[in-house]
Amino acid sequence: MLSVVIPCYNEELRLPRTIEQVERFLDGKRKEYELILVDDGSADGTRRVMDDAARRNPRIKIQALPHNRGKGRALAVGVEAARGDEILVTDADLSTPIEELDDLQAALDAGAGVAIASRALRASRVEVSQPLYRVLMGKGFNLIVQAVLLPGIWDTQCGFKLFRADVAHRVFAHLTTDGFGYDPEVLYRARKQGVKIVEVPVVWRNSAPTKVSPIRSSLDMLKHVVRVRFRG
Repeated sequence: MLSVVIPCYNEELRLPRTIEQVERFLDGKRKEYELILVDDGSADGTRRVMDDAARRNPRIKIQALPHNRGKGRALAVGVEAARGDEILVTDADLSTPIEELDDLQAALDAGAGVAIASRALRASRVEVSQPLYRVLMGKGFNLIVQAVLLPGIWDTQCGFKLFRADVAHRVFAHLTTDGFGYDPEVLYRARKQGVKIVEVPVVWRNSAPTKVSPIRSSLDMLKHVVRVRFRG
């Protein structure tokens, strides 16, 4: 079985279409799955959208945080609840289309423990780019991550990652990073455990608006990267 975990914070408008796309793709593959929606303390109608979806589809499960904790914490809660043999974590905006799952699953079938969508590979196709300042900030952050934590991984921040279930449960357990900087931490933990991590080229389309603050989020992510490295 496949578990799909989607963290949601104030996603009332985008979430219905995302749920529909995930259901249509996985139902078409006739694959056993569960879709775990994690409400990260939303203040809009996100929970109502989730409840409506869960009532009509028993494969949809809901987890909820009492107040907003951040993407990393929401994913940790969702992964803990997941019962699949493989666990896909993906953003609510589906910037990486759900159809890209097939290529990530091929990487796991070939022996990887983690397959991550990467916008940095030559074979990837970025159809709608981020604003230039975000592209440059992302490249700068990745250079720091490579120098400090994960040499050889070119895109840690793309929000579409497939884990073998045992790996996901280990690396998300006791996660210390609640916010957007969770990615380097879980990948660093996986690499330290000897897990093979493979970057996979994908189609990617920027989706606005974003919850990422150019300054605050970047500084927070940098702080957590340094902390993870020196705490080991």
